[in-house]
Amino acid sequence: MVSRSGRCALVAFVLLCVPAGARAQSSIGFTGGASIDPEQVYGGVYWQSPDLGGRFKIRPGIDGGAGEGLWLASINIDLLVAFLLGQSGWSLVQGGGPTIVIATLRDIADSPRELAAGASYVLGFANRNGFYTEFRVGGGGYVPNLKMGAGWTIGFK
Repeated sequence: MVSRSGRCALVAFVLLCVPAGARAQSSIGFTGGASIDPEQVYGGVYWQSPDLGGRFKIRPGIDGGAGEGLWLASINIDLLVAFLLGQSGWSLVQGGGPTIVIATLRDIADSPRELAAGASYVLGFANRNGFYTEFRVGGGGYVPNLKMGAGWTIGFK
């Protein structure tokens, strides 16, 4: 669903954001869930940077959603910050950033694709074992108003 130039731009952005000495601390993750307005199910993948200047991380990702007669491909570039919740192993995670959405009408053959931009805010909880859950509030174009999801992050060693 994403053009070749879009994929190349995303890969270049990710490679430029990774400091050379910290590559072993980055991670990849998988996510899935449901959205409201439009009502869809979605799944995706993301890359997460190592800590940048303390608790901050950059997390670009892409996901695809289907439902209500639409196919949506979303590209998110989030800046996140995590706050440890005592000794529980859990962290409160929040942040957000720009979102680019490519929308296609699913029920119409040769439907034109529409490109829309917006933003989203993320609030969630992450466990040190890799499991996390999040709520994503968005706006602008075809950006879903609310996404509720869960996923798993795998760190590189």
